[in-house]
Amino acid sequence: MVDSKCVVMPTLFKALAELCERLEGISRRVISVNLVADFLNSLESDEVEPAVSMILGRPFTKWSQQTLDVSWATLREIIRRITRVEWKVFLEAFNKTGDLGSAAKVVFESCKVKRQAVLFDKPLTILEVRRSFEAIAETFGYGSKEKKERLIEALLSLASPLEAKYLVKILIGEMRTGFNEGLMEQAVSRAFQLPLETVKKAGMMLGDIGTAAALIKTEGVGALSKIGFQVFRPVKLMLAQMANDVAEAIKEHGGQTAFEHKLDGARVQIHKLGDNVRIFSRRLTDVTKSLPEIADIVKEKVKAHEAIIEGEVIAIDGEGHPIPFQHLMRRFKRVHEIEDIAEAIPVRLYLFDILYLNGESLISLPYIQRRQILAENAGGIPLTKHVITDSVNEAERFLKEAINCGNEGLIAKRLYSEYTPGIRGKHWLKIKPILEPLDLVIVAAEYGYGRRREWLSDYYLAVRDTKTGEFLVVGKTFKGLTDSEIIEMTKRLKELAIKEEYRKVYVTPKIVVEVAYNEIQKSPKYRCGMALRFARITRIRDDKTPEEADTIQRVREIYQKQFLKKGNIRVQNSI
Repeated sequence: MVDSKCVVMPTLFKALAELCERLEGISRRVISVNLVADFLNSLESDEVEPAVSMILGRPFTKWSQQTLDVSWATLREIIRRITRVEWKVFLEAFNKTGDLGSAAKVVFESCKVKRQAVLFDKPLTILEVRRSFEAIAETFGYGSKEKKERLIEALLSLASPLEAKYLVKILIGEMRTGFNEGLMEQAVSRAFQLPLETVKKAGMMLGDIGTAAALIKTEGVGALSKIGFQVFRPVKLMLAQMANDVAEAIKEHGGQTAFEHKLDGARVQIHKLGDNVRIFSRRLTDVTKSLPEIADIVKEKVKAHEAIIEGEVIAIDGEGHPIPFQHLMRRFKRVHEIEDIAEAIPVRLYLFDILYLNGESLISLPYIQRRQILAENAGGIPLTKHVITDSVNEAERFLKEAINCGNEGLIAKRLYSEYTPGIRGKHWLKIKPILEPLDLVIVAAEYGYGRRREWLSDYYLAVRDTKTGEFLVVGKTFKGLTDSEIIEMTKRLKELAIKEEYRKVYVTPKIVVEVAYNEIQKSPKYRCGMALRFARITRIRDDKTPEEADTIQRVREIYQKQFLKKGNIRVQNSI
């Protein structure tokens, strides 16, 4: 006879959905952190990572190479089939809430057809939802689209309206509860009574806070002392803040600073184990198949048995000169028939950092020492050009040289700084000679006129609000893309379409574009109160996620800086 006290009941997905619903209505971060901490404590070990990932709006860990590849258009049709509700119900709900998950909940609540699955089948658990996501991700090849649709339909058919809301949010990667990764680190810290810095370091080393939380729950605090890099599990990248000029960088770094050419390419993290090499993008996506010649050169020249190194891949012309970023992105998208495009768009690798070598983590070593170790192990692969100086004049000459070589500018690196995965700090500073472009997300588009009448060619551009997770429109533009890019963009946006109003199409915020502009102005036209003047798209940033887009806080900061400069000019002119 089985003792009922020993039976462990799996955690229902409904409990996670109810938690997320509460988080959505809470503004005080301390309360949110405490709620999530208590929830994590209530879970079984194998439920922790899936729950953390789902609360953050992800179906899998951050470093996982599994993807659902489910478009909103597909999801929309599945919801319509299940509920048989007139779609105007969804559109009315979306107009009120601006949220796809909330609108889906309304549709499920309005469903007049009683779904027998909900009435008679067992309720969804967190682990069953994860297994469904894995089955969807593992479906590919002939007939995969139809099979994926059946799997999603089966999952949603088991869901209550509230569960449907959060399944939709996870499926399309648009959680918007305001509970971000930083708050999750605090929740894990509180749940397991560990210092926040310890939790952050574990998340950095493991590449995912959910993985770190699961390890603590399963093996206890002692397991953290054994955490190290694992080849082929990508690590979060160290990021740079902006500096206005080289003088600011030298002052911030207290004198001597290492300046490196900032290339107009795509950042990559390369993992090597014996003769096996894999390349990860800045989104931690495996792009090895798209860059076979880069994998080959690393395998040939880097003699270390184990290594994790970082670099930049640029596209070049026949004479070896850098060519625009868009051409490089064509390489990253291609995984079949690589030979032809590799010949048309050759690439070159430059290295700039090393994180791990033959079983030893190097991230605690100072930058200048890591650079030396990298040079000793690069095997002739070029490193990004750099100088070390405390002279503003020399640094400015180096910046001019970088620009003349077709590069974007410079990266200034503090000589004795550690490598801090996932952190954007002042140890690294970006310096560009022009007004810094913004990475914005397309949230809607309009059909053009004349020869562009059949294309979505006028784009609404939005920034993130770090407090709410919302995307706030700051401008609109029809400038910057070529006809072929507009045709491709139209296709992509239609797949992301939520609703259409006359000539305007609203889309899920997925596509990031780099946008240049002349000025930031205050404007009552947009809800955020800010607008870009003379905005124009300079490139499509498929290497960035919407979560990496610039924020409204950043836009306001730029506005304040330019306002102060203009104020200084007015004062000077009046004297």
